[in-house]
Amino acid sequence: MLAIPVLLTLLLPTVVALSIPDIQGPAFQSPFTGQTLQNITGVVSAKGSNGFWLIGPPSSDIRESPGVRVFTTSKTILGNVTVGDAISLTARVSEFRSSTAPNDLVGTELDSPTNIVHLSSNNTVTPIVLGVDRFPPTQAFTPLDNGTDGWLSVPNNVSQVDKTNLTLVPSKFGLDFWESLEGALVTVPSPVSLEFPNSFGEFWVRGKWPVTGLNSRGGLSITIGPNNVPDANPEVVIIGAPLDGTTNPNTAVGTTLSDITGVVLFQFGFFYILPTTAPTVLTSPDFTIPPTTLSSSKSECVITVGDYNVENMAPTSPTLPTVAGQIATHLAGPDIVFLQEIQDNSGSTNDGTVSANVTLATMSSAVLTASGGKVNYSFVDVDPVNNQDGGEPGGNIRQAYLFKPEKFTLVPGSPAGGSLDATKPFLGKHGVQLTFNPGRIDPNNSAWVSSRKPLVAHWQTPSGHRFFTINHHGTAKSGSSSSEGDARPPVNLLVEQRSAQVLEIAGMVQSILRLDPLANIIVAGDFNEFTQTRSVFKPFAPPLLVEADVLAGLPLVERYTYVFDQNSEQLDHIFVSPAVALRKVEVEHVHVNNWGPSLDARASDHDPSVARVRIC
Repeated sequence: MLAIPVLLTLLLPTVVALSIPDIQGPAFQSPFTGQTLQNITGVVSAKGSNGFWLIGPPSSDIRESPGVRVFTTSKTILGNVTVGDAISLTARVSEFRSSTAPNDLVGTELDSPTNIVHLSSNNTVTPIVLGVDRFPPTQAFTPLDNGTDGWLSVPNNVSQVDKTNLTLVPSKFGLDFWESLEGALVTVPSPVSLEFPNSFGEFWVRGKWPVTGLNSRGGLSITIGPNNVPDANPEVVIIGAPLDGTTNPNTAVGTTLSDITGVVLFQFGFFYILPTTAPTVLTSPDFTIPPTTLSSSKSECVITVGDYNVENMAPTSPTLPTVAGQIATHLAGPDIVFLQEIQDNSGSTNDGTVSANVTLATMSSAVLTASGGKVNYSFVDVDPVNNQDGGEPGGNIRQAYLFKPEKFTLVPGSPAGGSLDATKPFLGKHGVQLTFNPGRIDPNNSAWVSSRKPLVAHWQTPSGHRFFTINHHGTAKSGSSSSEGDARPPVNLLVEQRSAQVLEIAGMVQSILRLDPLANIIVAGDFNEFTQTRSVFKPFAPPLLVEADVLAGLPLVERYTYVFDQNSEQLDHIFVSPAVALRKVEVEHVHVNNWGPSLDARASDHDPSVARVRIC
């Protein structure tokens, strides 16, 4: 708990006979913080192992929550209060934030309760029914996210919720809405799960109220709102550990559950509902994952492209046969597969190995087996410098291509690049060529420090039709702050580096197009960023490159390859040059992992994508 200096406590007056809504006040923090209040009256609405919650008569001001948490670990106190008891007490008002979670919002609570008087028992506590009594807003978290890209704006952490302590506008902003219910007993009617449970059994839900970004699976996708600002999906909430010690059920995206009643509490970076008891599963979605409809063609002009982050794939990874089967069946054996997170031959063993030829040969062989001998891939990669490209220490993850040699091969005449060789386009006798093929984009550039360098290759079909590919795996978001935390906009860690990486890739594309404006270029991979973070992708703006999802007319809500916290989101993207964009482009995201029944059933945390493009 936050320590209140003794001198300050002695100087603050004792205030009497305030209601719970008065204590909560109309802002994020109580106007009575640090004061000891007498005769606080309410009905016990819920009880846990480290305190209980009181509910008082509601205020006419919806900004003031009728509920509050009373923090105590005293077994005597907890043993003498029961849900339904009307009591009065004396306590100190505190704004608590764990010392281990400096980005959490502070939470109003009553500490050191004394003088507890039982007034009556067996009182009925009626919860606030969300979607009936109160409706969460659906677009923005807070007015502090006031950049062009809202909650995804750069720079991050320009202001802090707790420093500004704004008066709440719960009808418009999500953080304000949940704060106006802090400590209150609420019911989520007809909840639908938005993700798998985390390691603590907690999961996100939407309820029976209006939402935005609703996709066909039942999750909520990140989209652009009607005000041309990225939609933050603030209308959802995470369900924490049940207060009665029961266990939350296993959920997946689209699982429907019984109504959930619990108290609202900010912890671990988010507004939670701690249910009084665990809900039950009513229905589960169909876990049969349909394969892509985009099959390979005999025409040299038509190319199918797969894109898949296979998550730390080593020769001995238990997920390798599953991924190989997915490539062969669910992705229909694309003509070329952009792979990310291929580990070296010794996997995570930090022994200086950098070659991944065994990993890729094992994968190719497994695809051949899974396809019944129909898909026989060759492969291409460039080894990194040992432990210089990020990822798991010793794993040396890199991008690689699997490709069908009968469909196309590398354009001859240029040597393969090494770890530190920068490939560049030049005008040769037969058109634009690369100085190294395959090669890497400026590997000594600071944009690639402790990160993967893009893998560039130049291909030609048997009849001489040519195209370029750039396989990218951007710097990870690991260590970013929560979307509902104190920092506004939230800290999107290393977004500046990801921006620099996109800029470098755009430079390579521009250098090719300057030599041949009609060059066929496909850029794909795990960018570790949403296109709704528009400042990052600004260098790609058409006419330089166009995203395949846009060209294919894929519905906005179906553009996702990843599920994290409350959002279905797209980290993996496919872009094409103007020449390719002028021809028909198709794309599908194949949800082999995130439409599965559980986290353990996933072969990767990413879903793969398949595109079908024309190079002539």
